[in-house]
Amino acid sequence: MEDSNNFFSKVYVVVKQIPYGRVTSYGAVAKYLGAARSARMVGWAMNASHSIEDVPAHRVVNKQGLLTGKHHFGGTNLMQQLLESEGVVVIDNQIQNLDMYLWDPWKELGTPQDL
Repeated sequence: MEDSNNFFSKVYVVVKQIPYGRVTSYGAVAKYLGAARSARMVGWAMNASHSIEDVPAHRVVNKQGLLTGKHHFGGTNLMQQLLESEGVVVIDNQIQNLDMYLWDPWKELGTPQDL
């Protein structure tokens, strides 16, 4: 369990850096952390982050821009509402023009440092 806690902490360090009005994917975060096949674990980390105030879990979506984690926001449209309040256009649970909003940790943060 200690390893997953450490991985979750690294996920949170990355996710906290996603700018307002931008999104990234579970896979992009996993790849940045050197665990390309661990997108699902990033999702678990996002689900576990709701008690951590400064982790913008609503900014992490699947690779097609679908709000696949929305059911972890209390069964409401809160995830969509949070994204829309930041100017992200969402229709039918999918971000429109995903490329316009996509934030890639590799491009934005460069090589991962010791997280």
